[in-house]
Amino acid sequence: MSDPVSLRGITDFAEDLAREAGKLIRRERDHNTLRTDYKQQTELVTHADIMADEFITGAIRKRFPDHRILSEETMPDLSQAENLDTPLWIIDPIDGTVNYAYGHPQVAVSIAYAENGHVRAGVVHAPFPGETFRATRGEGAILNGNPIRHSGATVPRDSLFATGFPYTKDNLTPLISRLDAMIHQCRDLRRIGSAALDICWVACGRLDIYYENVSPWDFAAARLIALEAGATAGHFGEVPEGYPADLWGRDILISAPAIWEPVRKILRDASGYE
Repeated sequence: MSDPVSLRGITDFAEDLAREAGKLIRRERDHNTLRTDYKQQTELVTHADIMADEFITGAIRKRFPDHRILSEETMPDLSQAENLDTPLWIIDPIDGTVNYAYGHPQVAVSIAYAENGHVRAGVVHAPFPGETFRATRGEGAILNGNPIRHSGATVPRDSLFATGFPYTKDNLTPLISRLDAMIHQCRDLRRIGSAALDICWVACGRLDIYYENVSPWDFAAARLIALEAGATAGHFGEVPEGYPADLWGRDILISAPAIWEPVRKILRDASGYE
């Protein structure tokens, strides 16, 4: 499955699924009463999340019955990311569920494909603006058929950054400390509400920096897209030994290359890391 032709076929398959799921979630929001519920009493989930998830996972199981699936809505077993023996699909059927429920356009379907802990193909489809970001490892990043590149930002002071905040509000102190440092040392903040789109916007130069703590399904596809667009992706904290860095979601930092190290220092200092 690792030769470029097969990988491109995987990316094409993922794009088809993302587009179809995008039609489904558009239709649900435009024409049906939006049914909502909560996971763990805090995190919003809609009926459309479940429908899109079942559509995507069902199609993958039918075509690749021996592949594993890590999905936010139906199978959020993070230990899947540690088992590297068979290919793994990482899916978020609606990234930006709160935006979706409030009628905002910043909503995305995110589908990534990984082998041996490394993401090889990724698609992020935003159905409301009609934008599809995709990447196959080694082949560059594309938005609606056109190649994309990072912004080329050179100093944090002139850089626009994005981040997000967790549903649970019991440990916000380090996040506020980091936000305070970044606001003082960068141009400004944008709070878009979809990690996948935040990262894709770094990939195409609409943002210069993104950092946050998120789950693999939020960033796996977009991170590859950013890397293939020439951005730098890593962590301002430590990745546990033995855990695939492509799928580790704590202390993520993705930016234009020239500012990655200085921003990493800002975030580490603000976090109190040695």
